[in-house]
Amino acid sequence: MRLSRYFLPVLKETPSEAQIVSHRYMLRAGMIRQQAAGIYSWLPLGYRVLRRIEQIVHEEQVRAGHIPLLMPTLQPADLWRESGRYDDYGEEMLRIKDRHKRDLLYGPTNEEMITDIFRAHVNSYKDLPLTLYHIQWKFRDEIRPRFGVMRGREFLMKDGYTFDIDKEAALHAYNRHMVSYLRTYERMGLTAIPMRAASGPIGGDNTHEFLVLAQTGESEVFYDDRVTGLRLGQREIDYTDRAQVAAVCEEFTTLYARTDETHDESDFASVPEEHRKVGRAIEVGQIFYFSTKYSEPMGAVVVNEKGERVPVHMGSHGIGVSRLLGAIIEASHDDKGIIWPEGVTPFHCGIVNLKQGDGAADAACEGLYKALAAQGLEALYDDRNERAGAKFATMDLIGLPWRITVGPRGLEKGVVELTCRKTGESEELSPEAAVDRLVQVYAPHRALEGVIV
Repeated sequence: MRLSRYFLPVLKETPSEAQIVSHRYMLRAGMIRQQAAGIYSWLPLGYRVLRRIEQIVHEEQVRAGHIPLLMPTLQPADLWRESGRYDDYGEEMLRIKDRHKRDLLYGPTNEEMITDIFRAHVNSYKDLPLTLYHIQWKFRDEIRPRFGVMRGREFLMKDGYTFDIDKEAALHAYNRHMVSYLRTYERMGLTAIPMRAASGPIGGDNTHEFLVLAQTGESEVFYDDRVTGLRLGQREIDYTDRAQVAAVCEEFTTLYARTDETHDESDFASVPEEHRKVGRAIEVGQIFYFSTKYSEPMGAVVVNEKGERVPVHMGSHGIGVSRLLGAIIEASHDDKGIIWPEGVTPFHCGIVNLKQGDGAADAACEGLYKALAAQGLEALYDDRNERAGAKFATMDLIGLPWRITVGPRGLEKGVVELTCRKTGESEELSPEAAVDRLVQVYAPHRALEGVIV
């Protein structure tokens, strides 16, 4: 993509309504535009990151054996009356009447609808276990939407639902989601800590939130700082192996980590003082096991091995896809702009031509652009007739992890400059070597990419 042909409405000044870093930079970098309170249009740069995050979520869900589908944004109110939540959910639910005066709602979540789908098509234990999920827009009418996509009213969420014959199987599904979420967040360059949490309006006895430490986080958290060093890394996970999956969950949940809602001061006091930390964090996901809370009132039953009709055990598992953009920026930025982790960057690198119109510089940039594309790497080529400082400022603001700078002086020596956005370090390489270096940098990320089925 050439910047002269791209739609990137960068702002020089910070809009007055932006109170936190992610909101400021998303507006300034031309990623989003507010259309109403808590409702945003996703402009091309923001949309590219949103889709990269969505793709990673899909890949890790499918890797764990979960099956994608797509449910509508509007739901009939009668389903929620069956579960008893229609009147209980509160004013965050946007209630609507259609032209026939039928009650509808803009879905804040999908437990009722997925249960209705399940009970219509599954009636035997032989069809279990089953996990269905989708990534869909949700609406919750926040009383005070703020912080951009971090607390908007309309948001993109992955919500998955598990159906199992008994509690033991359901808890394996719960653990499976925890491990797949840990892998998902690591691929995005995030350290997301699973913390024991409260269930809220979803319900259930077992629940963990995944939180990213950030000064602007909405939650106060209490944790043993050794938990921030835990990583899945490249280890292979067999999601059908209950013992292995449970062991990973135990590894990541044994050290103390709680939100303020579930914090226990006496347990926290047992953490060595030098590791005892209090901070703030951003919620980016939550998993629930809620037994038969929805299956019993809604008649989601199967025939077990004994020929008995029993309600299935269910769980609900969400990831805030659009919210993740804000969380990543809060965790990865400096005073110049965003610093995208390589796993979610909108473009793999930027190419800056220091002397647009110079034959050698133009040819070298075109060659780099094509060489990167041949390796499956997408570059954003700044081919505008702008001064070098303006081009560098734009690249720093939008936060591409790598920048290749091309100028006549370097080309006389046969080199270009490759710069790492995170460290600021630069080195001179031949154009071919710069391409090879980027291929090596992105190889681990591309190795994890999968196919949606």
